[in-house]
Formats: sequence, C-alpha cells, structure tokens
Amino acid sequence: MSATSPDPRQGAPAFIPLEANPQLMTSLIHKLGVSSALGVHDVYSLTDPDMLAFVPRPALALLLVFPVSAEYESQRMAEDSLMEEYAGKGDGEPVVWWKQTIKNACGMMGLLHAVSNGPARDFIEEGSTLGNLLQQSIPLPPRERSALLERTGALATAHREAASAGDTAPPAAEDDIDLHYVCFSRGTDGGLWELDGRRKGPIRRGDLDKDEDVLSAKGLAMGALKFLAREGGDLRFSAVALAASMD
Repeated sequence: MSATSPDPRQGAPAFIPLEANPQLMTSLIHKLGVSSALGVHDVYSLTDPDMLAFVPRPALALLLVFPVSAEYESQRMAEDSLMEEYAGKGDGEPVVWWKQTIKNACGMMGLLHAVSNGPARDFIEEGSTLGNLLQQSIPLPPRERSALLERTGALATAHREAASAGDTAPPAAEDDIDLHYVCFSRGTDGGLWELDGRRKGPIRRGDLDKDEDVLSAKGLAMGALKFLAREGGDLRFSAVALAASMD
C-alpha cells in the first residue's frame, strides 16, 4: 500500500471476488460459524418503505456494493487525510475492525465486519472458525489482525468455495475489480459505524437511538444515503442486510 492507495501490496494474497448474492453469503457465514438464526437479505430500495419492509427488523448490518469511482476516491482521500491510522485493540473497542490486506477480499471483509459487531456477534458459535478468529483478533493491533486473517486457511477455503458457487462465472482472484463493499453497523457505544478495510480505520457516523437500526430513517440518513450522496452522479449500487433468517 502506498500513501495514496489503500489497496493490498503487489504480491499480496488474493481472493476470488464475492458476488453480492444473499443465499451464497448466508451459506458462507453459516459455514464460518454464524447461527442459522441470522441470514443475509436483499435490500431492494433504501428509500421506499414498502421495499424496506421485506427486510426482517432489526437489521443488524447493511452492506453496500458500489463501483470505486474517481469521485469516491477523491472523497475518501480527502476524509482519510484528516484521520489518524487506527490503532485500537482490546475489549474496550466499540467495534472490531480489520484492515484489508488481501486483494479482492472486500466482500469477505464486509461480512466479517457485519457479523462481528453489535448484536450480531452474539450469534457466532464458540469454537467455530469465526469464533476463534474473533477471539484471537480482538487483543491484536490492526497490522497483526490482518496478518492473522491471511494465515486463517479455513477462512480462505470457505470464501473460495462460496465465491465459486455464484450465479455468474467468477473473475480470477488476481483480476482488478472496481466493485467494493462497505459495511454499516451499530457499535457497543450506540453509534452508527462505517466499516471498510480500505480506510484508515472504522468511522463513527453518528448516534442511533435504542429503537433505531441501520435501515431506520436516521440510520440511513447518517449512513448509506449520505454515503451515496457523496458519490455524486454515479448511483450504481446494490445492498444486502444482515437480519433474522426468514425460515
């Protein structure tokens, strides 16, 4: 990574890009150790109440998938220039965050951030791949957390199997992909957090009341809708949410 590019270094490990497919993502998080009580759901609209009503509530996390445009990169660099590199570790963190050092792993990073924060963390089974990863990650500073992810073979295997099972033929792991995932989740401090492994750290976007989630009017206004407004004219995106399973 250079001073201006947050992307993984040349020669870094690489994953096959993950399709934003709720069924595939649900299968992946269950395989990694998330209880079958949770699942990933399509979010068909961020502004239409009737469409939002299809998502079980509360929504525990929201993942946006969007193209990395010149406008986005300009906004990211401007905001990141005012931030210190995150150095948080330990049980006192309001959110747990990983720096992305694996190429094309943003889908996995988004899911990790979604299931590891807020109430979702209570649904991770003890002794599972995710349970062990989280237990080992929390005491570590960001650089060591990233190294741990790179060494976790079970994570790479589960990701490869899921990414290869999508509806469309997957690109190669080494391909340059312009789509990126960002996660919005509630922290233990009641804040709405933007979690993205390409940033300098987790970003607190505001306060959520106890009865508000990431898809509430306030949660969307502070999070996803404000994020998309900064994108300017390019509003190509898709979204999925982590919430109770429909079964």
